[in-house]
Order: sequence, then C-alpha cells, then structure tokens
Amino acid sequence: MTGIAIYAEGGGDRAQGRSDLRQGLSEFLRASRDAARTNGLSWKLVACGGRNDACDAFLHARDTSPEVCNVLLVDSESPVDGSPSNHLRVRDGWDLHGAGENSIHLMAQVMETWILADPDKLKAFYGQGFLPNAIPGAQDLESVSKDDVRESLMRATKRTLKGEYHKVHHARQLLGQIDSSLARRRCRHCERLFVALESFVGSA
Repeated sequence: MTGIAIYAEGGGDRAQGRSDLRQGLSEFLRASRDAARTNGLSWKLVACGGRNDACDAFLHARDTSPEVCNVLLVDSESPVDGSPSNHLRVRDGWDLHGAGENSIHLMAQVMETWILADPDKLKAFYGQGFLPNAIPGAQDLESVSKDDVRESLMRATKRTLKGEYHKVHHARQLLGQIDSSLARRRCRHCERLFVALESFVGSA
C-alpha cells in the first residue's frame, strides 16, 4: 500500500464548496492524515459532491489504483441496521461486491451530527446569541434523525452574529475546530472510520 484516498460525499456542485469541505474533513481526520504522512504514505481526500458521485469515484479508484487504500465515506441518511455495505445496498441499490468492508464507511445520518458532538466548540465559534440548550444531549448522536440534527443547529445559531448554520460557509471551519475524540465517542461509525484508518497506517 502506497497511500490512503478517501472519496467523500458532500461539497455541492461548485469547486469551491468541494474544496472547502475537503479541507474541513482533512482537518477533522488530521490525526490519521498526519500518521499516514509520518509513515511515508500519500494522503488524498476528495469531496465528490453527490453520494452517487462519491460511490462512482470510489469504485473507479478501487479498479484503477489497487496500490492505494481507497475508502468510501458517505452519510447513512437513515438509521443503520447491519453492515455499512448492506445498508448502502438496501438503501441506495449500490453493488459494492468486492470492496472490503473496512473500506466502506458512513459518517452518520448526516455529517452535521459530528459537529453536534462538541457543543463547547460550537458555542465558541458562534459566540453571543448561541443557544446551547438547542443541541441534543443524546450520548448516541447517530440515533438523532437528520431532520432533528439540522433543526437543532438552526435553532442554536439563528440569533448569532455569524447567522444560522450554513453548510457551505461554516462546515469547513467547524470540522477543523471540533474535537474529533468527542465525535468518536458519540458516533459509532465515526469511531469505526478512525479505527480503520489507524489499521491501514499500522499495516503499511
């Protein structure tokens, strides 16, 4: 294995939005990124826009760059029962046969779930007007529906000077600032992703 390449859902249709998300996710995963580079591995994170685009990019990379550990990272969009590959087969109709289970990963029902895991950093980022009581206190944040995640962020931030949470304008900065260990503790698929990346680096 010569490196790690992650093909992630998100960033929208514009190049700037995808670039911003790529930077934010890479900062969120910086412990794995830095460990990979320290061990002489290349690191690539691609924000692909739509989830189908992420899947297509992952499958293409799997077939054309077998020397790289290629990883698919998408929202689950709904509660997960079973393995990520089975969830995506049933929900999206994707044929991921031949892709190792350790290469298929889910963020949460929606990526913003990770952001909710660190309310202190959210409060520091938005400042005056932020409503911490609007943030779900559930230890298992993956049990919170994507609609409730978005609604809680909207209510918590709408009266701040930065304004209501905006995926394009705020996600990159927040992903780079929140404590990923809190997301790992409260989102089991986030923990699974970090463990997989650590195992890839350790086996290089």
